[in-house]
Amino acid sequence: MDQWKDKVAVVTGASSGIGRAVAFALLEQGMRVAVCARRLEKIETIGEEAGHPERFFAKRVDLRNEGEVHSFFADVKNHWQPVHVLINNAGLGYAGTLDSQPVSEWREMLELNVITLSLCTQVALTQMSEHDQDSHIVHLGSMSGHRVPAKSNGMYAASKYAVRALTESLRQELHETGRPVRVSSISPGLVETGFAERYSGSAEAAKKTYRALHCLQSEDIASAVLYVLSQPAHVQVHDVLIRPKNQAL
Repeated sequence: MDQWKDKVAVVTGASSGIGRAVAFALLEQGMRVAVCARRLEKIETIGEEAGHPERFFAKRVDLRNEGEVHSFFADVKNHWQPVHVLINNAGLGYAGTLDSQPVSEWREMLELNVITLSLCTQVALTQMSEHDQDSHIVHLGSMSGHRVPAKSNGMYAASKYAVRALTESLRQELHETGRPVRVSSISPGLVETGFAERYSGSAEAAKKTYRALHCLQSEDIASAVLYVLSQPAHVQVHDVLIRPKNQAL
């Protein structure tokens, strides 16, 4: 990770779970880390907690607001310099069947998991072109982008399949232009975060899910992100599929 020391990383959705763990890990590796979330109080102390407040920047941002996304990246650039690493972590899911799930939940999943990810990628690439140095974009996907599990997962899985397609599309674009930017996807299975409670709509259902097997932890996914970033410049890790040992599908 020495290649990234003092370079600028943006982590979206860092208020809890994987995003928070990734922010801590990148700070520990010597990067300057900017994070955003809708609730500033959830992210503003990360730098102090990590012991590196001088290398931390936080801003309240609604990633579904295009203007706020552009403003956030501009503030990061003005605070330090153009971004080198983007971790597209922000995302959500709702359980529901295609014959009955509210359209509003479809829109929210597609907007955050697909459109926002693409917008942040576009803005970051613009900044990366300004310094033309080695850079990296990491999408947080899901095992649900590689297979469709049963039980009300259709639209969420569709959004994560889209992340897979976007990863490959961007890889091809970057190859064509010869830019020094790599793109990778991390596809976790069951991780013990707040995701299951929101997905199922029930704290009890989430606990039952997490008690069913020894789940991954947010720090496991942060380690996978570090692995991807730490490869030499000629190595591009396209996708990391990571699931608990006892997860069947």
